[in-house]
Amino acid sequence: MTGVTAEPCDLAGLHERRDVLDRVSADAARARAGTGRIVLVCGATGTGRSALLEAVAARESRRGMRVLRARCSPEDSRAEFAAVAELLDVELRPPAPDRHAWDEPGTGEDHSLHGTGRAARLWRLLRSHAAAGPLLLVVDDVHLADPSSRGWFVRAARLLDRLPVLLVLTERSQYDLDPPPPCLLRTLPSTLFSFHTLAPLSFRAAAELVRERLGAGLPPGWIDGCLRATGGVPLFLHALLTDLARLTAVTGGAGVFPDTGARLYSSHYTTMIAWALESAGPATAELARTLAELDTTGDTALLADVAGTDPGRTGRWIDAMASSGLVVRSGPGAPPRVAHPLLRDAVLDGWPHRRRQEIHRAAAELLYQRGESAGAVARRLLSVPAVGAEWAVNALLEAAATAVREGRTRHAGDFLRRALDEPLSRERRGQVLTELGCLEADAGRPVGVRHLAEAVPLRQPTGSGRLRTTVALGTALARGGDVQAALEILRNLCEELPDRSAQARAAQAAGALLSAYDRASWLRVMAGLRHVAAHSPDRLDQAERALLVRYEATAGLISAKEAVERLCVLSSIPADPALAPYVLATVAAVLQWAERYEEVDRIIGEGLSAYRPVALNPALHALADTRADAAAARGRYGELLADPAVRAVLENPRPGGPADASALQGSVNILSQAVLALLETGRRDEAWRLADRIAACGPRDSWEWNRFLHARGELRAADGDYSSALADFRECGRRQTDREVLSPVVTPWRSGAAECLRRLGRTAEALELAEEEYRLALVWGTSRTVGRALRVLGTVTGGRRGTELSQRAVAVLRTAPEGVERELVLALIALGERLTAAGERGRARTVLREAAGLAGELGARRMVAAAERSLVDSGARVTRVHSGVAALTESERRIAGLAAEGRTNAEICELLHLARRTVETHLTSAYRKLGIRRRSELPAALGPLSDGGA
Repeated sequence: MTGVTAEPCDLAGLHERRDVLDRVSADAARARAGTGRIVLVCGATGTGRSALLEAVAARESRRGMRVLRARCSPEDSRAEFAAVAELLDVELRPPAPDRHAWDEPGTGEDHSLHGTGRAARLWRLLRSHAAAGPLLLVVDDVHLADPSSRGWFVRAARLLDRLPVLLVLTERSQYDLDPPPPCLLRTLPSTLFSFHTLAPLSFRAAAELVRERLGAGLPPGWIDGCLRATGGVPLFLHALLTDLARLTAVTGGAGVFPDTGARLYSSHYTTMIAWALESAGPATAELARTLAELDTTGDTALLADVAGTDPGRTGRWIDAMASSGLVVRSGPGAPPRVAHPLLRDAVLDGWPHRRRQEIHRAAAELLYQRGESAGAVARRLLSVPAVGAEWAVNALLEAAATAVREGRTRHAGDFLRRALDEPLSRERRGQVLTELGCLEADAGRPVGVRHLAEAVPLRQPTGSGRLRTTVALGTALARGGDVQAALEILRNLCEELPDRSAQARAAQAAGALLSAYDRASWLRVMAGLRHVAAHSPDRLDQAERALLVRYEATAGLISAKEAVERLCVLSSIPADPALAPYVLATVAAVLQWAERYEEVDRIIGEGLSAYRPVALNPALHALADTRADAAAARGRYGELLADPAVRAVLENPRPGGPADASALQGSVNILSQAVLALLETGRRDEAWRLADRIAACGPRDSWEWNRFLHARGELRAADGDYSSALADFRECGRRQTDREVLSPVVTPWRSGAAECLRRLGRTAEALELAEEEYRLALVWGTSRTVGRALRVLGTVTGGRRGTELSQRAVAVLRTAPEGVERELVLALIALGERLTAAGERGRARTVLREAAGLAGELGARRMVAAAERSLVDSGARVTRVHSGVAALTESERRIAGLAAEGRTNAEICELLHLARRTVETHLTSAYRKLGIRRRSELPAALGPLSDGGA
């Protein structure tokens, strides 16, 4: 008997098929000895049935067997005995002249192998071939054979054990939606046949094949990508490797693994996927493409409904595809999806765009009917033409509102633009255009103004919608620099509304706030209000009275105490809902200057939550500006840098070219505060990049530009460029003075300029500015302004008098309410430097160590560095510890120790007589230094520190 050891050529191109090939060879050896058999090789499309059949034929031909072949196809499946005739190479003719008689009842042909019909003739022919020597019959794709041939093979199987004949058949065995023909050999005893199943390649075999074709030094992800895109199916894998070899040859190397067929330079892979889908039948192909198109949306029931398939068979098909690795789920119960983007792209290749749109439309409606989230419905509608149904509009608008609340403005814009494709009433179209225009304008895109201008005439003149849209348009125009146009459209609206109505007053209040973007307009509005206040004060509404308080505060005419008292009187009178946001915005700004931070936080929280999502409104912008100002004043740099507008700018630094001013998102004031936050937290390069982007907007007459000049002055002074810093501070002061803003409560430009002048040796000029700052600070009378002015005056004055002034600054700030820690650190550093200069180094070190500790709690690295430099100048040895238990300040140690004992934040507040925010800030700083994220990790991180309490 011939041995069954495989020659190398038998396995060329075959992987993990040696065992099957050897077992077939064993059957062939028995056939050559006179005991024939039938062998059935099953497997899914692409698993290598045909390749294995060719390997069997090649091997047994070399061993002396005559090989006869047949390849079945759908085209021949209606001709009787077509497969057997091709196999035996014979042309059969019907036994009777009447070719249609076979189909008549009772006249069927005799299919017995021992009769007189064609089946017997074919059997006799086979026996004559076998008499001449051992015979190997190979039939590929027997599932496509005509019924007569399939029956002949089964009947022949019962007689082959008497002949030197081996009949090897391949049959597709794969779960499809349309049930395939039953297994050919289902009626035969198992002793009469051998059965083999071909599985996809294992990961190891697939990886070896990839390295064999593409080389060993592949980038990460390529082997995994190949396996996920093919499921280890040899046909798909070989085709993909052919395409990838071509890609690497053209590009000169392997880069990122492709995720779309467009990146491949040839289409073997896509062609093979298309052929496999065709082999699976139209229903299965439709379901596969529906799954690929819907991607991660929808469970089995939804897929079945959209594709129009049987839910039970659909579920079993998905399970079968999942077991083969071509479909995956992100977790138990998660929606199925195609395993790799490249495979998804290939499955969808050539599918008509209209059909893909129909899939999304059907899925959207089914999701809506099932009560799924509006976002899931809306995402399906984005690629669908107008539906013309109310449910589609409702889903898109609800999804947009949710996206706005969650800060996903880009998605919100997509949903709103899609909603405009639907048939809408005039009022509703105006509403959608307003919301879209607000989003676009807030992102700095000029198209927002066009949307808002289009929306204004669509809104009802007497309703609140016209007011909201007009105010939004005015806000967009003013922030874009066209203040006069903004004020003009608001005046026009006031003329359309009843005189002194709540809506007319709200429009006037909006105009007053927007006039701040232009110096002349602001002064004109304030002059008008002051004239009315002097002659007819009863005509002033609450918003106008609040604006007058704000004007007098910034002009240095009233104290913080008087301002708060007047605002309290205003707040005791219920405001009309239309006017309320404007009153709140002004009150919050003045209270922030008055250092009433708890009240400011409450007002801002209530205001921003109550009046959104109408984002383009000067009152809401004013509240957001005040929130940023309060965060900067209190040294809450992390909170300031977490602002969405700030993050958007920082994450898009636009390197390598000039900044695009039109694309600068967010308030210039907020971004200017972010410049200072970056500077204080040690991110100076980022601070300069942001400052350069703001400067690219060009100088404007807006109050916001004054804030930027002051911030850039601080940045330049930190770099030691005192001449340029002085120029910025003085320009800020000139512009503020032109606006009649004299109080240092807004931008303490005199303090900055005085410090620069001192550094430049111009002490007399510095002293003059510092004394003027101190005089105005006393008028306002808050701890921050007075303490800051005293600090600068002490530094500029020098000597014993300077030390006394510095000590007074520290004393004022120590007794201040919470929120002046940043100014206290600067005052302590200044005092430490004065004490060092006076020779009191011991006292200086104590003061400077306190300054370093407080600065560390704030996360203000620049101030920490300044305190440490001053400590070195005082003769102290500085050990820089920025992490671990040793880096904790005394306050952080105490609070962290109590938290480690299990105390709640409320209990710690009560024990230490601290505000809740202070406790939270200290704990956050402690977590950062200890490298932990959870409260439960504190005991282990603190170690013995927590054992003894605080």
